[in-house]
Amino acid sequence: MALPSRPAATALTALAVLVVLGLPGPAYADGTDPSAPPGSVTTSPPPSVDATSPGLKLADGATLAPAKVLDIKSVVEDLGGEERREDTNSDVTFALQAEVLFPKDSSKLNPDARSRIDAIADEIKAQKATTVRVFGFTDNLGSYAHGLTLSKKRAEIVHDELAAALGSTDVTFEVRGYSEDYPIADNTSEQGRRKNRRVEVTFPRGASGGTSSGTQS
Repeated sequence: MALPSRPAATALTALAVLVVLGLPGPAYADGTDPSAPPGSVTTSPPPSVDATSPGLKLADGATLAPAKVLDIKSVVEDLGGEERREDTNSDVTFALQAEVLFPKDSSKLNPDARSRIDAIADEIKAQKATTVRVFGFTDNLGSYAHGLTLSKKRAEIVHDELAAALGSTDVTFEVRGYSEDYPIADNTSEQGRRKNRRVEVTFPRGASGGTSSGTQS
């Protein structure tokens, strides 16, 4: 789905994320990947390689390195940074800055917020996704507890709007608030804090996921 009409979108980057088979899952408590909240990291099985194939050119005594998978991630963001879309081999993630959705320190939707959320709902329908994660985040200003409450309320409001737009009971939602955890930008500048104040909506590419309905929190 194309981003809502805004200044010309800029393709920021295409990142190759290296996934090594056999490593333990991300240790979120120690912040090894602060930009990836729990439940948003997926892996793919490595390709099968025949170590005895005569087509492999290895020096005498050399062995193959452990199998690795390159998971391509494309990131597109509008010029104002208000909306960001990430696509991987398995998932689609939309990140909307809090300022385009809510007034300052509020969980009440702005008048034009619904059109942005409805556009994401259209993409969820197009991908035939049956599992959707809605995560809220704040910057590091104010107390952690206040940010936790605000980010959760904002995620719940976006969930409510998405559920209404989808009009389906076959979608399972996971709704969470993470306060200032998992920033995607530097909190030492207002520009960075603005990006960190966001709501992310993530769902699988193509038809996948469960068929039960409900909301986890």
